[in-house]
Amino acid sequence: MAERRPGRTPVGRKLAVTSKAVGTAFNAALAEQGGSVPVWLILDSLKHGRWTTQLDLARPLGIEGPTLTRHLDNLEAGGLVVRHRSDSDRRAVSVELTTAGEEAYERMLGAVIAFNRRLQAGLTADELRLLDDVLTRLGENVRT
Repeated sequence: MAERRPGRTPVGRKLAVTSKAVGTAFNAALAEQGGSVPVWLILDSLKHGRWTTQLDLARPLGIEGPTLTRHLDNLEAGGLVVRHRSDSDRRAVSVELTTAGEEAYERMLGAVIAFNRRLQAGLTADELRLLDDVLTRLGENVRT
């Protein structure tokens, strides 16, 4: 039996293509400020959270531990973060932003705000709320 093609682009395909385009543009905006999406996510998480271990930091970012370690190595070599091993648990390593890391965060924050404005151009507040609701439900649909 022949497979029927839908009259419209499947939602999953449209979302994947759009996500890739948005991610590429976001990465380019951050690159102009010396960053990248993973660097921004890490700096933003460190700026707004207190993490006991690198693993605690990796989980909410959706980054595997070894990948996060590589990013942190690069950030530490660049003077943006500093890591401290716990006196009570040798496996636990805390990560903190340095002054240079705070400055990099602020530079990238400007790019993030400008990119967000660009991305939302022409959308009403109601459309943005609806988009948020739809994206939330799509995420829930694939988790169940």
